[in-house]
Amino acid sequence: QVQLVESGGGLVQAGGSLRLSCTASGRTLSTYTIGWVRQSPGQQRQFVAAVSWSGRITYSSDSMKGRFTVSRDGAKNTVYLQMNSLKPEDTAVYYCAADSRRLISDNSHIHEYDYWGQGTQVTVSS
Repeated sequence: QVQLVESGGGLVQAGGSLRLSCTASGRTLSTYTIGWVRQSPGQQRQFVAAVSWSGRITYSSDSMKGRFTVSRDGAKNTVYLQMNSLKPEDTAVYYCAADSRRLISDNSHIHEYDYWGQGTQVTVSS
């Protein structure tokens, strides 16, 4: 069993930055793919980025890749999502999720992640 806890969300002005953390207990994250998924009000969950257990990183789009960065800290059993140049449309609840078998980036399959955190709210004001 893996327990995931996100932190680092908050209110920021457009153009600002936030760093989200996903910390695990119960198991080491080194053998899991960790994905970041967000959900805006009235919208379905959307894949943002993920890092596989082997270190492969995938972003949802080139635009996301240019603004967001995923990284791991094995010693802290934590995965980060550094978000720069934030836009109002980035406003959402951000979740981290873990899967022991594969990197899931397809929005129609992201519900298949094995474990989920509770989410952290990110609000970007214009």
